[in-house]
Amino acid sequence: MRARPFLAVVLALAVSLLAFAGAGWWWVLAHSPLQLQHQPLSLPLAARFVPRQAPLSLYWLGDGAGLEAYARAAAPGRQRRQAVAAVNRLRDGAFAAAGLDYTSELASWLGPETGLAVLADQPGGPPTGWLLSLRSRDGDGARRFLQRFWQTRSLAGADLQVGRYRGLGLISGRGALVGQSERPLATALINNDLVLIASGRPVLEQALDVSQIAELNQAASPEFQAAIDGLGEGLVLLQARPEALQQWFALPAGTGTLTAALRPQGAGLAVEARLALPEPLPPVPSGSGAAPLLAAYRGTATSLALLQAPSRWPPVLQALLSRAAAAADAGPLPALVAAAEPGPMLWASGARGWQLATPARSPDPKELAPALQEQGLVQAPLQLQGQTVQVWTRLAAQAKGAAPGTLEATVAAAHTGATAGPTWWAQTLPALAQVLEPPASARPQANPTQVALEQLAAPRALLRWALAPAPARQLLQRWQPWQLLSGVAAEPLADAVQGLSLSLEPQDSQLQLKAQLRFA
Repeated sequence: MRARPFLAVVLALAVSLLAFAGAGWWWVLAHSPLQLQHQPLSLPLAARFVPRQAPLSLYWLGDGAGLEAYARAAAPGRQRRQAVAAVNRLRDGAFAAAGLDYTSELASWLGPETGLAVLADQPGGPPTGWLLSLRSRDGDGARRFLQRFWQTRSLAGADLQVGRYRGLGLISGRGALVGQSERPLATALINNDLVLIASGRPVLEQALDVSQIAELNQAASPEFQAAIDGLGEGLVLLQARPEALQQWFALPAGTGTLTAALRPQGAGLAVEARLALPEPLPPVPSGSGAAPLLAAYRGTATSLALLQAPSRWPPVLQALLSRAAAAADAGPLPALVAAAEPGPMLWASGARGWQLATPARSPDPKELAPALQEQGLVQAPLQLQGQTVQVWTRLAAQAKGAAPGTLEATVAAAHTGATAGPTWWAQTLPALAQVLEPPASARPQANPTQVALEQLAAPRALLRWALAPAPARQLLQRWQPWQLLSGVAAEPLADAVQGLSLSLEPQDSQLQLKAQLRFA
């Protein structure tokens, strides 16, 4: 009988130790830098001061120290120092572009929210000013920053004006941010924890005005709040209106507002976005019809895309598709086939050129003939791999040294005209021969690009696209925001890119974009 109290004490101690161990493990996981991968999005405090018609607003919902710790935790042991240095260069460069020195001016007090908004006087009008918001971990840090901020400019000869507006103290005058020329600046301290820096007093007064009127500020926008709830997780929150998408993101006209969230994912970056469109998207069939096309593909593509009902895409996506074909020097046929295809389509690109796969006898080449003839292409039959294929050629003058007046025929595209199984289109005869090889020749092992495409779980996607390192780098290097980021980091960021994959799904009057960017 005496053993029972002793056993009860031992059991209680064991349970207590397990509870303490579990609580300690939970605390370690909850405070791990890797939790940045799953940080919930929240409404930025500064969004209350941003007008709804602002062309562009960007919020960083973390702090510099947290990102540095994440890079140290996520990178392999031998690469931690380089990863931390790269992250710090990007962070310091971003604040330097805003005219601030992170190490000497911000590191000691800056909290987990930094925002930048580009403002315009009229919806759709040109940018007229900017608003920078810095959230403090404590009121004293923000106050000391503002004191030093204006003290240095006063000593440099700036004429400062101190006043009040809507019950808040404002300081304004002509001054210079670090590395910039002198210009109008104005600042305000909100509730001792939010610093606002604006390009002049009128811009700052506008921000304070909209903060008092829910119908005018971004924080009270139902669309903005719904986008945050739908995106769920993220470390960076971006909203861009149509004029910003055209000017800075190179998107064609015809879009609505884009709201995007970015977060780290392992050694890469995950992006999820919602793009509003003027009209609801037409229903598209399930993406399962594309599976036979992918299963029939034999090749080593460095860029592989599955498109669903491209002929029914909205004009803005049709325009992007045409731009992609032009940028890849793919000729007219890919865009023409896509514009005529009501079902699934596979588009692969590799060393031998591009290859397209569509369902049997779809689309009819006769429908494309007028457009191809306008491009100066001539159609002719040819025997290849025991099949009769249609080849479109272009006549051009031969190179120097050839006989005068002679012409050379160059292949612009070829088509199998299959009556069963996929119909294949290709940029060159070797590319067409590759996909016409008999199945007995053993399909090569799936390359990483094809594996990445198959891993995209998006059955209703209009587009699934995976790119190997080289084409992913080429695509990003032509994109203006990436060029800006590389300039901020003062190094070519594309060199570290190891692949890109994305999907695009319809949701009523919105397009949902999910992308994964992989780094070395």
